[in-house]
Amino acid sequence: QVQLVESGGGLVQPGASLTLVCKASNDLYTINNWGWYRQAPGKQRELVATISKRGATDYSDSVKGRFTLLAISRSTVHLNMNSLKPEDTALYYCNVETKTGEYWGPGTQVTVGS
Repeated sequence: QVQLVESGGGLVQPGASLTLVCKASNDLYTINNWGWYRQAPGKQRELVATISKRGATDYSDSVKGRFTLLAISRSTVHLNMNSLKPEDTALYYCNVETKTGEYWGPGTQVTVGS
């Protein structure tokens, strides 16, 4: 089954940029869609961005124009985050939808604050 590992999170000031990386291993041929979700303390997990196998992207209104999701290779996607705001603070999770199910990474923390 697919395994996911996220990296690239950290503590940054408002207005800064970060790039989150998600790397997948095993059964890559089964991946149809990639997604990034986030969960802030006390809130439900929410969708940030998705990219299909054909490269079509979709973004939540809260990040549209600031975040960009790129498929770097068959096993790696990048979430480029610009103009970060304190409300972007959350645990960010990578997700893939495959022919056999849905898989999640353990998450990477992004904290935006002065």
